[in-house]
Parts: sequence; structure tokens; C-alpha cells
Amino acid sequence: MRRLPNIIKIAILSILTLLPAGMSAQINTTQMMRIGQNMMYFGDYELAIQCFNRVIEAKPRTERAYLYRAIALLNLDDYTGAEADASRAIELNPFITDSYEVRGVARQNLGNYLDAVSDYDKALDLLRDNKNLLFNKALAQDAAGNTEDALATFNHIVATSPSYDNAYIGRAKVELALADTAAAISDLNRAIELNKNIPNAYILRAGIAIGQSRDYKSALEDTDAAIKLLPQMAGLYINRAFLRYNLDDYFGAMSDYDYAITLDPTDPTAYFNRGLLRAEVADNDRAIADFSTVLRIDPNDVRSLYNRAMLYRSTRNYNKAIDDINKVIEAFPEMSAPVFFRFEIYDEMGNRANAMRDYDKAMALAKKERADFDAVKNGMKPSSGNLAGNGGEGNAGRADENGGSPEENAEIFANRFSLLLIADNELETEGEYNNKSIRGKVQDYNVNIRMQQPFMLSYYSSPTELAPTTYFMQEIESLNSTRTLRMLVQIVNNEPSLDSPDIIQRHLDSIEYYNSYLASHEPRAVDYFGRGMDHIILRNYEAAAEDMTRAISLAPDFTLAYFARANALTRMLQLATGDDNVETSYQTHLARLRNIFSDYDKVSEYAPRSPFPYYNKGILYAEAGDLEAALKEFSAAIELKPDFGEAYYNRGFVHYKAGDKKSGTSDLSRAGQLGISQSYNLLKRMK
Repeated sequence: MRRLPNIIKIAILSILTLLPAGMSAQINTTQMMRIGQNMMYFGDYELAIQCFNRVIEAKPRTERAYLYRAIALLNLDDYTGAEADASRAIELNPFITDSYEVRGVARQNLGNYLDAVSDYDKALDLLRDNKNLLFNKALAQDAAGNTEDALATFNHIVATSPSYDNAYIGRAKVELALADTAAAISDLNRAIELNKNIPNAYILRAGIAIGQSRDYKSALEDTDAAIKLLPQMAGLYINRAFLRYNLDDYFGAMSDYDYAITLDPTDPTAYFNRGLLRAEVADNDRAIADFSTVLRIDPNDVRSLYNRAMLYRSTRNYNKAIDDINKVIEAFPEMSAPVFFRFEIYDEMGNRANAMRDYDKAMALAKKERADFDAVKNGMKPSSGNLAGNGGEGNAGRADENGGSPEENAEIFANRFSLLLIADNELETEGEYNNKSIRGKVQDYNVNIRMQQPFMLSYYSSPTELAPTTYFMQEIESLNSTRTLRMLVQIVNNEPSLDSPDIIQRHLDSIEYYNSYLASHEPRAVDYFGRGMDHIILRNYEAAAEDMTRAISLAPDFTLAYFARANALTRMLQLATGDDNVETSYQTHLARLRNIFSDYDKVSEYAPRSPFPYYNKGILYAEAGDLEAALKEFSAAIELKPDFGEAYYNRGFVHYKAGDKKSGTSDLSRAGQLGISQSYNLLKRMK
């Protein structure tokens, strides 16, 4: 008998597990849509797509299924698929603005900028003066080369939303393209006034200070500010090193290059610049090592070849110097400077024949360079390509700067190839979306600082280098030892994104097994718990909470069922709070919080040595704004588990939020020692 393909098995099992009681011919599309949206909220886009596929198969004219699938595809960078789905959603219902916005974003990423502008305009017909749509439109206009139109759109945003910081940064970029530096600086200053935690404003302002006025001191201040916001961005340290060097802080520059290499060992710019600084103080061997590293990354880096050749010559390693300068000559065959450099090497080696040959060749090339310079000066076309900046090396051989003699040309060439390089640190301008779900969690700013996540029961973990194993909980150990569940339970706060279709298949199979077993056997609490865990993995939190309630009704002291139900209720609360289309009253929110706290209190009653219920309650209290209660819960967790790094981090976070910097610093320092690396980011920012 032929086996069914996985995709058909998934569809059949989905129908079996999600049918309302007594039905067998169609799926519950409303529930399937909700599960898909839940999966999108938590970043499981591939599995969300499978859910929307099922809805579309059952009801092909469900426009929101196409829209949500387009959003999921957008987050997976499938812009072609997203455009097609958004177009289908528009065909079915032309009055949903999100569909135009999604298609506009897809088209913008596909390079169809004018079509994207058209889509944003259609959305703006329904949501006039919406700043996020206008912002995306301006980006598309700028990318299409319609700079003046982009400027007009940014002007409109600023006029209608004067406190929108990103609009000033966008307009500043356009103004720089139009060479209006004064206006750009004014806009960047305004953006920083509105939001001091926006790194691109500091990066752009530092770039202007470097390029326009050589104001290295101001540029250094802005780069320092950007580093506080983006402490893991290697390019910022490269540029700060450049600034420190120009402000005569050699050791500070070296320190920054060292740290940039630690952050990104594959960045050739840091090695090249450090090599130049080492060569400057005659640390030749280590300078050669740095240039050699650059050449391992990019064997055709002519700057590094030239500088390493100079160092080999200085250390009398003439054969290697010749090998390197030969490659430079291959890159610049019509320039006199590298040929004259090789003449000098041969001359020092005592190889008179080759030296004289290169000297004559260098003189002939220098004469041609001078003729080219004179031709350009007189409005004529040069005879060679010397004026084109051959090789893309910053116009290393521009004839208008050649001195005329091979010696002078070689000095100019060496100076140009010995300049410190700077990194392009400007962050890509992300679109601003009217519906936050359009870009899911990507919508968060890079500079967002959050508490560590709550601990949840799961079948999966995502261990990090600093935390290679999951935490221990006696109740989990006892349950796993019975071997009554189909998979082992773990407690984690770094639950991985579900990115494999096999996972959804496995848990749909498991749910079907429990369905059959419970229908033919005396129900046991552990079976409801097991099925509830499968529902948690599939992000069906309502079904999970119902199964945990059934387990508790059969075994009122089932500690892990209370914990899992609290997990499910917490996720339901997050989804309700984060859903733009669902209004949750304050009383409903409080009622849900009370239910969650009640379950965690039960866990503490039956497992008094467990720190996790206190930790999770601390997060909920902090998110609700009750900082005093949050501190109390985190302290209780730390008392039970003195090496609880996540609890120290969160308590430090709350201390800072409450204005207690001393206690916050102490807790974050301890959290960092316990392996919570984000602590150092937050500590640096707070300083």
C-alpha cells in the first residue's frame, strides 16, 4: 500500500484533531486561523503557513488567510510569494489596507519601487496621513531615484507627525543626497532630541562630522553614543579607532581594533587598519600577520599586498616583497609607482639588470602619466586609463596628483595605500508598518532591552554556549522517570522557533494517539497532560489550558499541570495584549492575571523549593507595572536558587526601572558572572 505524502498526512491529521465534536467533513477554519496567527506571533512562520494552507484548501475565498500567509512569507523573505498572496487578498476584498501595505513591502523588496508607491497610495486613500505608510512610500520613492518626491513626502510626514523621530532621519538622508548638509544636521539633531536611543542618527551625524568638517571630537562623541546603543557592532569600534588615532590616542585606537576583531574575526578592515598602526611603530612581524590575515580573507586586496611588500622590504625578505609587488603591478599595469618600488627592491638586492629594466619602465610610465595629466588639463582625452582610478582603489593613481617623477609618484601611491579605512555603519532603514504583525518580531528596534523570558515546560530547548543544558526541576525528573509520556519534558526560557514541518507532523500524530487512547481507556491525568503539551508546542494554548484543567481535575496535586496551565494562560494573555484587532478590558486582563498567579501559587505549594513560579510571577508583575511586587518575587527566586542568573538580570532590570541604579548595577554584574551576556549590554547603556 502506498504511503501518503507528508503534506496530505498533515492535512488529514489537522482535520481529525481540530474538528468540533461530531463533525467529520470540514475543519474548524476559525480555530485554524487563530493557531496560525499564534504561530506567527511567536515567529514560527513556516508552520503558520501550513495552517493558512489548510484554511485556503477548505475555504478558498477567505481573504485574510491569503493576507496572513503573505505576511508569513514576507517574514521568510519570499517576496514573490507574498506579492502573489497579497494580490489575491485584494482581489477578494479591496478594502483591507493591510493587503496593500503587505504588497507594497513585497514589491519594495523586489525592487518594484514605483508599484510599491502605488500600493502605499491606495492604502493611504483609506488611511490618509498615516505616518507609517507615508514613511514606506518615501523610502520607495527615494530608492526609485525620485529624490525630490521623497523629500516632499518626508516634509508631509514631519508636518503631520512632528514627533516622529524616524521621519527626520529619513529626510536627513535625502537632504544629504541633495547636498543640503545643514538641513540634514538640523534634522538629525531634532531626531536625537525626540529619541536619544536611535543609533542611526548618531552614526549619520558622526559621518557628516568626519566627511564635511574633519570635526573628529564631535564625531567621537556621536560614535560613543552609538556604541552604547549597539555595543556588538564591530564597525563602530573601527570608526572610533580611526577617530581616536586622528586625536592622537594611539593606544585607544589599538584597543578598539582589537575589540572589533573579537566581535567580528572576519572583518578585513580592522586587520588592515591595525596592521597600519603596527607598521607605524615598527611592530613589523605582527603588522605582516595582520595584512596576511586580510589577504586570506581577500587574496586580491591590493592595499594589503602593497603594505606587506613594504614590510617585507623593511625586514629584508626581498623575494616575498617581489611576489607581493608583482601582484600590485598586475592590478595597475600602467602606473609608474609600483614599478619604481620594485626597482628599489631589486636595487637593494644588488640585482642591477632587473633594477635598471624597472627603472627605465618606471620612467616611461611616469612620462605617459604626465602627458595624460597635461591632456586632461587642456581638455583632451588621455591616452591611458590612469585617470580612471584603476582597480577601484580610491583613485590611487590619479594623474592630477602625480608629481611627474617616479619617486614623487611612488610617495603619493604609498600615502594613498596607507590611509586608515572606515566602516559603513549606517543601519538599513527598516520600514515602519501600520499593522505590527506585518513584520512580526522584526518590528522591534535593535536597541530594545527586555527582561529575560519566563520559564516554560517544553519538549524542546535551544541551549546556548554559556548555558548548554536546561535547568533541573525535581517534579520534571520524577515525571520523566515514569516513561508515561511520549517525549521528555524540559523547563526552558529559550524555547526555539519551530522551523521544521516534521515537528508539526510529530505532534499532530501524538494528539491523534491521545485522542484514540482517551476514547478507549479510562482517562488518566498524565494523558491529558501529554496531549496538552502537544497543544502547547503547536501554539494552541486554549486547547492546552483545557487539557491541563482536565488533568488537574483528575489529580489535584499535579504540580506540572498547574505550571503548564499557567504557561498557556500567559501566552494567551500575551496574544490578547499584542493583537491589534482584539480589545481586552482592564478587568478581563486582571482576571487572567489572577488565574495565572493562582496556578503558580499552587506550584509553590506542591513544590516549595522551586524558584520558577516566583521568577515567572516577577515578570508578570513587572509587565503590569507593579515593580515592588516584581522585586519581591525575583528575590524569592534568588533565595531558593542563589545562582539564578536570569532572576538577577530581571531584578537588576526592575531596579533600574525603579531608579535604583546601585542595586541594578550590582544585580546585572552578578547576572553577567552567571552567564547572562546581555547584562553587559545593559550595564554599558546605563553608564
